[in-house]
Amino acid sequence: MASASFVKPNTLSSPWIGQRSFAHTSASPPRVSFAIRAGAYSDELVKTAKSVASPGRGILAIDESNATCGKRLASIGLDNTEDNRQAYRQLLLTTPGLGDYISGAILFEETLYQSTKDGKTFVDCLRDANIVPGIKVDKGLSPLPGSNDESWCQGLDGLASRSAEYYKQGARFAKWRTVVSVPCGPSALAVKEAAWGLARYAAISQENGLVPIVEPEILLDGDHPIERTLEVAEKVWSEVFFYLAQNNVMFEGILLKPSMVTPGAEHKNKASPETVAEFTLTMLKRRVPPAVPGIMFLSGGQSEAEATLNLNAMNQSPNPWHVSFSYARALQNSVLRTWQGKPEKIEASQKALLVRAKANSLAQLGKYSAEGENEDAKKGMFVKGYTY
Repeated sequence: MASASFVKPNTLSSPWIGQRSFAHTSASPPRVSFAIRAGAYSDELVKTAKSVASPGRGILAIDESNATCGKRLASIGLDNTEDNRQAYRQLLLTTPGLGDYISGAILFEETLYQSTKDGKTFVDCLRDANIVPGIKVDKGLSPLPGSNDESWCQGLDGLASRSAEYYKQGARFAKWRTVVSVPCGPSALAVKEAAWGLARYAAISQENGLVPIVEPEILLDGDHPIERTLEVAEKVWSEVFFYLAQNNVMFEGILLKPSMVTPGAEHKNKASPETVAEFTLTMLKRRVPPAVPGIMFLSGGQSEAEATLNLNAMNQSPNPWHVSFSYARALQNSVLRTWQGKPEKIEASQKALLVRAKANSLAQLGKYSAEGENEDAKKGMFVKGYTY
């Protein structure tokens, strides 16, 4: 720890400004000192976060576990083998022109160490396309004892050493996904556990050179109105930022991956993109400091078109942060349907990926139009109780 007489809160050379102490006498004005946590990767973290949060670009999330990837492959009649997973991810990561619309790609551990059939690592494929490689680091959800049938996220044990290895392999940002269920309460215990786990993960990631994506997903499950989602989201993000600060996390070197504020998937009334934008931006402005470089929304089971329309509505006026996307199903669904596991359909599948990526790029710039969208893109992808 070092101390200084005064440091501006947004000074990048001194990451997150921690707790203050006040020492003064009656004969002198109050003197403010800050506990400053220095980090070897501070400048690099800021640079990485800004690169991912660059205009007109967002994140391609292909960090599904092997089991979940197997479900995707099964939907087109393919077995869940390493060769099939490699072939599908090669299709995605070698798409010509992908870097025009995608700034980062979240990988599963298996994918981080894989290569194309020609021997080029996927990490190098991404770097050559000006796409930052990222890595999923959590170890999945487990039942939370003492809660309302809720979950907690595992993976802190050994995270520092794993993160150091991921950095050596070329990863420059990380993702940790925990969930909050509105129908289950959520309980104060579950919210605190989610927030504390995210904060510890974020601090460990930054210590090892990885920009942490902070993702407390508020699940779409339920029949609650949008006002209830807003209430829960404000509570969750309040706790998250409280514990991020307690753990000395540098806000300029993180990215957020929130759920959009929508009604529960089973609610009788569907919200328009304008309403979703209004409620979501209200929540963010109340809870997220402007020091955070980027908000990279998850799609959470929305249809491809719906996720894009909602993002576009949020970018109709300037925001304090880069407001963009980190989509999995909302970018991949059309690709899988087109590919069907057939080599002769790879080019058409890559074009389908570019269509969705470009649509969301335009939405990030507030210039998207749904005119010409096909009906498949409008089909919802919500699955009750969905797990990665």
